[in-house]
Amino acid sequence: MKVTVIGAGNVGATSAQMLANKELANEVYLVDILDGIAKGKALDMYESMPILQSDSRIYGTSDYSETANSDIVIITAGLARKPGMTRDDLLVKNAAIVSSCATQAVKYSPNAYFIVVSNPLDVMTYVTLKVTGLPKHKVIGMAGILDTARYRSFISMETGYSMKDIQAQLLGGHGDTMVPLPRFTTVAGIPVTDLISKERLDSIVERAKNGGIEIVNYLQTGSAYYAPGTAAVEMAEAIIKDQKRVLPCTVLLEGEYGISDVCVGVPIKLGKNGIEQIIELKLNAEEKSMFDNSAEHVKKTIQQAMELIAKQQ
Repeated sequence: MKVTVIGAGNVGATSAQMLANKELANEVYLVDILDGIAKGKALDMYESMPILQSDSRIYGTSDYSETANSDIVIITAGLARKPGMTRDDLLVKNAAIVSSCATQAVKYSPNAYFIVVSNPLDVMTYVTLKVTGLPKHKVIGMAGILDTARYRSFISMETGYSMKDIQAQLLGGHGDTMVPLPRFTTVAGIPVTDLISKERLDSIVERAKNGGIEIVNYLQTGSAYYAPGTAAVEMAEAIIKDQKRVLPCTVLLEGEYGISDVCVGVPIKLGKNGIEQIIELKLNAEEKSMFDNSAEHVKKTIQQAMELIAKQQ
């Protein structure tokens, strides 16, 4: 198994380290335009493998030809958010970066599955899908896993219950317009609405929506990376081990939920064939309205991105 991680920043480095720590790949390639950064971080990780008792081999490079025949490509490249910036503010520059990275990666690994982490996530997933020309089951965005992880963490903080027993689902775009679903959130099978008051739960939902910017405001010079990197690896593991996991991910909808030609977050079954099923939840009127609004926001941003890419070509 060969996995390439594009972008040797904090998210990419965390993903590469996690892949190697768990021995999910024989070879991990960390790619960055800054050759020295990629090679230095990769060598540092490689030297930690004896301590971790892992036989994964990690290499750094700026040459995409070395990544040839990768089974999975994880795209983390792009600019990180700074205080006061939204994910959509990153649109112009990151659309160009992700488009270039995906085009070069698929040239050498035409059969790979692509996991997209770069922001704005839903838009970058759509961009990757279009520039690679891959079928939709091979391009998956990492969004809902991170968002539900934050949501579940905050529920655990509120209740004191084990995170292992907290399960959650959400829909929609990654960020401010995401749609948490308390009706589908449980603690060991008990509806969370039976355990937390509506007022407190609404506060938790709002904090989850703003989970990324909360960390940006603390860091000042960067954005979250431990949770995003770990979330990307959970997706890779589901594909590598054919786990058939039910996970909230960003995928291209073609009529599901009454929505078409938009990459947005929904629950899917993820296994060795990538997206093996898009699961359509039975939403009530309020949930459906919120989901439609979120998808419409993402669609408008996608149109802006594709127009920018067209002008640059």
